[in-house]
Amino acid sequence: MAMSCKESSKAAAAAAAAAAAGMDNGKYVRYTPEQVEALERLYHDCPKPSSMRRQQLIRECPILSHIEPKQIKVWFQNRRCREKQRKEASRLQGVNRKLTAMNKLLMEENDRLQKQVSQLVYENSYFRQHTPNNPLSTKDTSCDSVVTSGQKHHLTPQHPPRDASPAGLLSIAEETLAEFLSKATGTAVEWVQMPGMKPGPDSIGIVAISHGCPGVAARACGLVGLEPTRVAEILKDRPSWFRDCRAVDVVNVLPTANGGTIELLYMQLYAPTTLAPGRDFWLLRFTSVMDDGSLVVCERSLSNTQNGPSMPPVQNYVRAEMLPSGYLIRPCEGGGSIIHIVDHMNLEAWSVPEVLRPLYESSTVLAQRITTAAVRHLRQIALDISQSSVNNWGRRPAALRALSHRLSRGFNEALNGFSDEGWSLIGNDGADDITILVNSNPEKLMGLNTSFTSGYNSICSSILCAKASMLLQNVPPAILLRFLREHRSEWADTNIDAYSAAAVKIGPCNFLGPRVGNYGGQVILPLAQTIEHEELLEVIKLEGIAHTAEEAMMPRDVLLLQLCCGMDENAVGTCSELIFAPIDASFADDAPLLPSGFRIIPLDSGKEASSPNRTLDLASALETGAAGNKPPNGLSTNSCATRSVMTIAFQFAFESHMQDNVACMARQYVRSIISSVQRVALALSPSGFGPHAGLRSPLGTPEAHTLARWISQSYRSFMGVELLKSSSGGSDSILKALWHHSDAIMCCSMKAASVFTFANQAGVDMLETTLVALQDISLEKIFDDHGRKNVCSEFPQIMNQGFATLPGGICSSSMGRPVSYERAIAWKVLNDDENAHCICFMFVNWSFV
Repeated sequence: MAMSCKESSKAAAAAAAAAAAGMDNGKYVRYTPEQVEALERLYHDCPKPSSMRRQQLIRECPILSHIEPKQIKVWFQNRRCREKQRKEASRLQGVNRKLTAMNKLLMEENDRLQKQVSQLVYENSYFRQHTPNNPLSTKDTSCDSVVTSGQKHHLTPQHPPRDASPAGLLSIAEETLAEFLSKATGTAVEWVQMPGMKPGPDSIGIVAISHGCPGVAARACGLVGLEPTRVAEILKDRPSWFRDCRAVDVVNVLPTANGGTIELLYMQLYAPTTLAPGRDFWLLRFTSVMDDGSLVVCERSLSNTQNGPSMPPVQNYVRAEMLPSGYLIRPCEGGGSIIHIVDHMNLEAWSVPEVLRPLYESSTVLAQRITTAAVRHLRQIALDISQSSVNNWGRRPAALRALSHRLSRGFNEALNGFSDEGWSLIGNDGADDITILVNSNPEKLMGLNTSFTSGYNSICSSILCAKASMLLQNVPPAILLRFLREHRSEWADTNIDAYSAAAVKIGPCNFLGPRVGNYGGQVILPLAQTIEHEELLEVIKLEGIAHTAEEAMMPRDVLLLQLCCGMDENAVGTCSELIFAPIDASFADDAPLLPSGFRIIPLDSGKEASSPNRTLDLASALETGAAGNKPPNGLSTNSCATRSVMTIAFQFAFESHMQDNVACMARQYVRSIISSVQRVALALSPSGFGPHAGLRSPLGTPEAHTLARWISQSYRSFMGVELLKSSSGGSDSILKALWHHSDAIMCCSMKAASVFTFANQAGVDMLETTLVALQDISLEKIFDDHGRKNVCSEFPQIMNQGFATLPGGICSSSMGRPVSYERAIAWKVLNDDENAHCICFMFVNWSFV
């Protein structure tokens, strides 16, 4: 009987393996179904069994006894190869489906662009043939596209009045559908590619912003691995993915003849800063299925001119207008959906201060905060479904996403302080723009007033929020956010952190004040990150230092759940956020959260010219006193000439009788944070690099030049060779050569607990810190046990002989990353009086592991 193709290939592979092992090719064994079943069972338990495990299998399965162990080894090799080929084929099929769908999407986009070009040519010809006084013809609002197959809907510029009857609402819905399709796939809006968003198989899709149309508009086309009905369900639940959406209430639902629905909605949006009111919308939403099977969800604002049902104005909100917008969702071959999203709004920019109007007049901001957020949320859900994995701390992605959503929503609630949530304003001392709000709503406090096994009850009866906004000039939001995240000790007060943690976790929550103690640093424990790395959820552990045996018996660490957004320097118009809340060690998903933090929103859409690898060094300017010289990293003074608004909000739980004390503490705390942020922002600003900088860099001070000279002279005295090639020059050249030295050079104090006092550029990069934050890092902290022993054993030689060489090893940066080095040289730095000033370490050929 002739063999099948599959059996023949198996026989050939087995014969080849047998020949290689010196076996007789004629001894090929044809496996019976029972033998294959036994081998498959072992393969699923252990795809790569050891020799002993294979022999054990032969002993346990008599049906395999006449098969040689080497032949069984060959079977497992072939089985692993087939599994690898199957997975690769499946992956390639998925990539091929994605590329096919993307190609179809690009062809449709090309067709739309050709129509747009033809229309522009026609308008240009019209303009040339008529006098300038004649108005230009309006753009074609037909939805002649690949979706509507040539059907045209001629719309009149002025919509005739309608009544609030179902027939009148259906007429509005049909017009909304036609206008939405003309924007999604037609030429009603002139779309231009959004800066920094390049389409491709791994991107979120094609993202465009409007050019020259009323209001602000954005459009996105992309692929998601979800069915159309599921996509529509997610997108219609706007509060689940749009963090700025406070609520969407469905007032009425009307069915239509073709199986669709008309819904009347009232929607509220949070204000992003303390300087503007929130926005609300009165909407009609129309859901229908088109002839080609596409699902459409479109919506628009209802106005009095349409004689439809009206919604009265709501206090603390500005009524904004949504022009025809929505979602076109088409099924994709092989599963998934092709989606078109259009957001078109008039956000009434007149109602905010002039400095904030770019936030309400920028289509780029709209695209970043709403349009692309919808696509990213869909892609994240699709990824969660496909992987179904458990992330850190035993939580699934959906649970971690819910935690980050709670953090963002809680921060927005505190920031806006709506009266219907229970917030009320208390007196301002008039000295600054810090606003103090108090909330005594029992429902909000219910989560905090819980019993603990210790027998204590939390008796916090109120929540206080201190908030403020400030304008920043020429500061990249992403760099400032990274500094705030990585160097908490530069702006935070550990006493306040400990008080907040104690108030949420246990009671009675008396104000702790200076009794709290000290904290040795922070440890960042990542939890989850979105697929586009737009968000990072993590736990911050502030490690307490015990001064007595009694304190050592009690856990003094403070845990903070932290959300970071917008850390990409190259993203255009991205809002950067750092939101955190104290949590208990149990870290329950329903634990009470009091979010606090920062939000930095760029007011200019121009792209920053800073390098993505720019260091967080606050004092990286070497030519502080030299006019006309360029600062390091290729940054010019005007490379980051942007403005942004930072909003700060901090929440505290407290007992009612302590309101005055907590309010005073909160006001002073926010003032100190504002002062710290201003100092950091000024140092980060490129304008701080020039000769007229308001904040002098530590490297521009005479002390820095003197220290550089001492380091160089001491190295030459003890080692007999020059450390720096330009050591014979002036103090400026010595400092510059030291700063740019390829090896990491850093100085530490000679106290019992040695801390770093200076480092060159390589040292700052190696420690992943800044010159300002160096003093928070101790020499003992960066070395492992082996390194600490070497330093202790060589310390007497350093003090007596003046220098010592340490063998290579592994140390840690301030962020906990391991760093390898070939060797380390330590020498005593002497001042002009020949007295020991500090100890200098040079790590040769270091690199991150």
